Amino acid sequence: MTQSTMTSPTLTLPDGNSIPQLGYGVWQVDAGIAEDVVGQALEAGYRHIDTAMIYGNEEGVGRAVANSGIPRDEIFVTTKLWNDDQGHDAALRAVDASLERLGLDHVDLYLIHWPTPARGKYLETWQAFREIRDSGRARSIGVSNFPREELQEIIDETGVVPAVNQIELHPYFDQAALREFNASRGIVTEAWSPLGQGGDLLRDPVIEAVARKHGATPGQAVIAWHLAIGNVVFPKTVTPARIRENFAALDLRLDPEDVEAIGGLDNGGRIGSDPKDFN
Repeated sequence: MTQSTMTSPTLTLPDGNSIPQLGYGVWQVDAGIAEDVVGQALEAGYRHIDTAMIYGNEEGVGRAVANSGIPRDEIFVTTKLWNDDQGHDAALRAVDASLERLGLDHVDLYLIHWPTPARGKYLETWQAFREIRDSGRARSIGVSNFPREELQEIIDETGVVPAVNQIELHPYFDQAALREFNASRGIVTEAWSPLGQGGDLLRDPVIEAVARKHGATPGQAVIAWHLAIGNVVFPKTVTPARIRENFAALDLRLDPEDVEAIGGLDNGGRIGSDPKDFN
């Protein structure tokens, strides 16, 4: 497959805003190269960049956006509140600090990074997020790594539905029940570690077979699966050729039997932390 000439499809968030379905993630991208690789991603066609305070690369992301020559309203920027900054007043300070590092007057999406239930502050934090949205510092607000119970609690207590829930999600850990719950509340599901951090998943015979069938790479086949089932997905790579290759997955249309075959690979293989225990 050649580099895509397409633009990412968009999904409509529950607040009416739109989000590009394919984005570029910068988790584990060194601050020293963030500006360069995000610039390459924007040049390749990405218009959705996902960062976080704890990643330590907001400054580089901001410089890449500023220097891209692309109008700001055409780039969707997400960042996240770190656990230490939960609580009403701390969250208000933290979003201002992130905006300063990014060099932006607003982000398109601001997320609570983890619920950290032992802290007991996610509800208070979500109430602050409503103020952040209403002030225009974030166009949309959402959560990351929230299980069903905590999601329902913040909705019940505030009446504000998160725009997205960003969770670990890949064919070995497809989160079908949580995806279904998100959808029932109108919440868009975003997938982190969408390629299962490479390795065994991309060597799986089922995925290799789907990729061969379509003349694609295993990574492209997995990205196309995410897009087909309605996830927002942002694969991370710092390799220029792979940045373009991942974006070219937009040209790949899986057959229903391909989607079903990849969807049958779930084995409960969580790679990251369990949100119930991560504090």
